[in-house]
Amino acid sequence: MASTSKQRLALAICDFLSTSLTDGTLPSDEKDSIEIAINCIGEAFGVDPSDKAAVSAAIGSQNLAQIYSVFEKAKASSSASTPAAASSSSSAPTEDQKKQAESLKSKGNAAMASKDYPTAIDFYTQALALNPGNAIYLSNRAAAYSAAKDHESAKADAEAAVAIEPTYTKAWSRLGLAKFALGDAKGSMEAYKKGIEYEGNGGSDAMRKGFETAKRRVEELAADEGASANTARSAPGGGAGGGGLPDLSSLAGMFGGGGRGGGGGGGGGLPDLSSIMSNPMFASMAQNLMSNPDMMANLMNNPRLREMANQFSSGGGLPDMSSLMNDPNIADMARNMMGGGAGRGANNGNNGA
Repeated sequence: MASTSKQRLALAICDFLSTSLTDGTLPSDEKDSIEIAINCIGEAFGVDPSDKAAVSAAIGSQNLAQIYSVFEKAKASSSASTPAAASSSSSAPTEDQKKQAESLKSKGNAAMASKDYPTAIDFYTQALALNPGNAIYLSNRAAAYSAAKDHESAKADAEAAVAIEPTYTKAWSRLGLAKFALGDAKGSMEAYKKGIEYEGNGGSDAMRKGFETAKRRVEELAADEGASANTARSAPGGGAGGGGLPDLSSLAGMFGGGGRGGGGGGGGGLPDLSSIMSNPMFASMAQNLMSNPDMMANLMNNPRLREMANQFSSGGGLPDMSSLMNDPNIADMARNMMGGGAGRGANNGNNGA
């Protein structure tokens, strides 16, 4: 059995093509081509056009040609902008047809009350066949489609209803519900807002509740997007914090680059950052340091380096390189940072797995 509106439409098309061969619409010599087309449609949409029960459930009491006729009449009705144009239309229902349509609508309402949604949809469709372009019938069928979880069809009917009669607020409410169910929270909020505007006086409780629900969802989605962006910015390698590494300007400040005593050697200072990174040894050290967060943590927690940084920040300058590298802890750390410099071969067996 077809489970989606598109599958039901595919079955309706297959039924239309098959019927067109038997009712004389198409010549019999087109039979082979039509049968191939029907089989292709069935395979593409995963339906069985030969399943009479499925076809009957898909189209109800109206075939595709009749349903399309309703659409054409509804379109003609909604496009009639003047009384003269409306009176010239031959599709205007008679009083008897209007009464029959109202009776069918009442039966549809009764089926809705009994939660027999397919039957309700069928009655509303029959009512529309007699009185096309009736916004109430379209809106009621939209409600039935929503109850049957066919939100695409509900959206289409509700949009048609508000196009025909923009002041019919129930149709705006049903459009808001259908859009929300389809994941269009912003569109849902806009539909409910229109309903509130047409209702006036701040809108009904139900309309305001629908609007607030959709609005909260829009805000939640915006907050989720913001949180995702913040997470990406704070990811390792994306900047300081959140497990990332400090930028090179922080390292330059720590070693004197770009700061006091960083304009060149002498005075216990170090060369500026560009001079440091032009040296292959320091470039290798920086590369290993930036790719190893644990090494960076050890570097920043080393008491000797902290003492050095404090001394520098208080205007005392930095020790010269030879004095610094005579410290065993600093020398060992430098060898690890180089990832393979002098002395690594001696320590290679102690690095562990």
